[in-house]
Amino acid sequence: MGKKITEHVTWVGKIDWELNHFHGDELSTEKGSSYNAYLVRDTKKTVLLDTVWGPYDREFVARLKEEIDLKSIDAVIMQHNEVDHSGALMELMREIPETPIYCTKKGEAILRGYYHKDWNYVNVKTGDTMELGTQTLTFIEAPMLHWPDTMFTYMSGENILFSNDGFGQHFATENLYADKVCMGEMMYEAEKYFVNILNPFCPMVSRKVKEIVAMNLPISMICPSHGVIWRENPTQIVETYLRWADSYQENQVTLVYDTMWNSTRTMAEAIAKGIQDADPTVTVKLFNASKEDKNDIMTQIFRSKAILVGSPTINNGFSFAIAGILEMAKGLKFKKKKAAAFGSYGWSGEATKQLNEHLAAAGFEVVTDGCRTLWAPDQDAIDACRAYGREFAAAIG
Repeated sequence: MGKKITEHVTWVGKIDWELNHFHGDELSTEKGSSYNAYLVRDTKKTVLLDTVWGPYDREFVARLKEEIDLKSIDAVIMQHNEVDHSGALMELMREIPETPIYCTKKGEAILRGYYHKDWNYVNVKTGDTMELGTQTLTFIEAPMLHWPDTMFTYMSGENILFSNDGFGQHFATENLYADKVCMGEMMYEAEKYFVNILNPFCPMVSRKVKEIVAMNLPISMICPSHGVIWRENPTQIVETYLRWADSYQENQVTLVYDTMWNSTRTMAEAIAKGIQDADPTVTVKLFNASKEDKNDIMTQIFRSKAILVGSPTINNGFSFAIAGILEMAKGLKFKKKKAAAFGSYGWSGEATKQLNEHLAAAGFEVVTDGCRTLWAPDQDAIDACRAYGREFAAAIG
């Protein structure tokens, strides 16, 4: 059965405690997730907002039948049509094939592309409304938050913003609400979600969130498609998004490295000490790219005002793990962050120069030529790395 969250709204989604990877293997989700769907019942109309991921389609429809006669659903509103939201549509529409599906024009194209069905599509745009009785739904297009088809839905009366992927996180909880979970754990997952999914679209995020704020809508609750529902001070996550979308950084430097025989690791540790020699107030974090979770590394890069990337020279280049980190960082389009490279080598030593070139191509401001060490660092080399750390701290301010 569903979980009633207001007089008119019932949560009918799925908690996925077992999910540990998302978007294929691109995103780690160690805290699981949820696929939040909402059933809204009023005096004139009953509507379903979104569905769940395909592996749970039969379970979803069976549970929905326990909650309501499917034929009494007047419309299905698909705010975003990636398969984690639309995956149960095929199973649902077998039961109610004529029920209209409200979505953006691009949403229809995506549904047709995935499911190849000529369903009863109704395209909506910003400002379009649907009267339910005592409640009114208003649709708000939100392209690239995080797909071109995305929209939000605002329900006046109970003043609920259904925000789909906006303001969500991959976080499984049976409690449903932000005020009922460990805030630190949940907010980390919200940040990780923002960094790895929404950060490439920060300009669009900032514009859309500011647009919604300017509408002066009374918001009593924000109901996203993943994770917790915001009901106590719900706009706290809106304010946080505005900060995150504005070239966010803290007083942190992150060192990301790979190492073969610990020479580059030794350099990283010495450079880190040099940075803290120069600025004891800065937070310095080190991550071995071949051992640590890539999405957690991206989250730490997001927090940082500057990063250092290190690799030994391997086959006239740099390591596989570091290559992946650089490609991810480029795609996530971090802004206003400084960087440089370092690494050990035996006989050719190209990696440091190549890393600086890749950092520049990824949008980082490269502030030094980097730091190289031949073979394993002796005490003189360790001292030089520590001095380089002080030099880097001065360069980033």
